[in-house]
Amino acid sequence: MDDQGRGPGPRPEGGGEAPPEERPPGPLPYEGVWRFTAPAVDSSVPQARHAVRDLLARQGVPVSDDIVEGLLLIVSELVTNAVRHAALLSPMLGVEVAVGAEWVRVSVEDNHPYRPTALEADHGQTGGRGLLLVREITREAGGVCDVEHTATGGKVIWSALPLTVARAV
Repeated sequence: MDDQGRGPGPRPEGGGEAPPEERPPGPLPYEGVWRFTAPAVDSSVPQARHAVRDLLARQGVPVSDDIVEGLLLIVSELVTNAVRHAALLSPMLGVEVAVGAEWVRVSVEDNHPYRPTALEADHGQTGGRGLLLVREITREAGGVCDVEHTATGGKVIWSALPLTVARAV
């Protein structure tokens, strides 16, 4: 899986950027957007997780270990969902990592039109709680997540987390 560095990405809700007078001009060295595609097969789950981890390290993103672990679990869950539920209509999926001055966003895009919903915890089920887990990890870190339709009729599921863990007050 190759990545391509591109310009700064969209900001998650709530900003997260320092006011211009507090930041040096221009993007920070680790800011940017990287996207790669992968086949919608089981082996893409660990490959995507490793690619995201390696990208964060290579770019020198100042992210805490807790946030990295959360991001990697989110990537695993989102790629797994795309493989299990969208592969028939979307044999390829896209993974994107966007890094801002104070946040990191991961997203997974597929061409399946079905918009998933997070299921409530049902202890009788052995699966189906991936999006619930994604929402909980995101919430605990002080981030935001959503599902959006794409212009091509598919969907993108994303989660944006602060680079540092939110402190409970």
